[in-house]
Amino acid sequence: MNRLIDKVAIITGGAVGLGRATAIRMAEEGASVALLDVLDAEGLELVRMLRERGLAIAYWHCDVSSEREVKSVMLEIIEQFGRLDILVNNAGVAGANKPTHEITEAEWDWVQAINVKGVFFCTKHAIPHLKQSGGGSIINLSSIYGLVGGPDVPPYHASKGAVRLMTKTDALIYAADRIRVNSIHPGFIWTPMVENHLASQGDLEEGRKATAALHPLGHIGEPDDIAWGAVYLASDEAKFVTGAELVIDGGYTAR
Repeated sequence: MNRLIDKVAIITGGAVGLGRATAIRMAEEGASVALLDVLDAEGLELVRMLRERGLAIAYWHCDVSSEREVKSVMLEIIEQFGRLDILVNNAGVAGANKPTHEITEAEWDWVQAINVKGVFFCTKHAIPHLKQSGGGSIINLSSIYGLVGGPDVPPYHASKGAVRLMTKTDALIYAADRIRVNSIHPGFIWTPMVENHLASQGDLEEGRKATAALHPLGHIGEPDDIAWGAVYLASDEAKFVTGAELVIDGGYTAR
């Protein structure tokens, strides 16, 4: 229960899904958590629930595609918590599920603005605070589709490939500052994003069964599967880990 004691973590897209699970586990492990999202009701409810348990957490509305908002919110977080040790770049969207030649520029740009520029803006404005703390951990949520291709959602796949390489670049740039930068590559995890994606394809239950069968372990993952990976990368247990790809995918990419 103290793997992240005395550390301060920012988690983007923290109100639901993988971000929510990560916020819970990091708070339970002793971190003070700054929760960022645009889903205010869900974010505030999570804060209420965790504060009732005596855990340190606060919520900020933040659109990660806006550099102005990101910069302002980070300054407010530092003012409240005094330091920064962990950044989890989790906020993301799936985007249009159409063939490449049918995707509009606006549909493409919307995904890149959140999934790629959001990671850039948050990293850019977290780095000075991480340096001031003497180092830290940046965890970028990529995807199995940052490693392999798939015949759907082209903007999403492109964005997650970008996040994978951004991670490695920043790992090299900031290693001397004792800032570790790693990516997590989930398989299909049962979150609102995956549920909505499968529902849009037709029968949800049949889609879930078919998707589960794609994973050698035979089932879709749970948010905690990713949250515990993030806890590890944020902790001192991972002090020699940077530029790495933590694949948590039930064997999906092992073929």
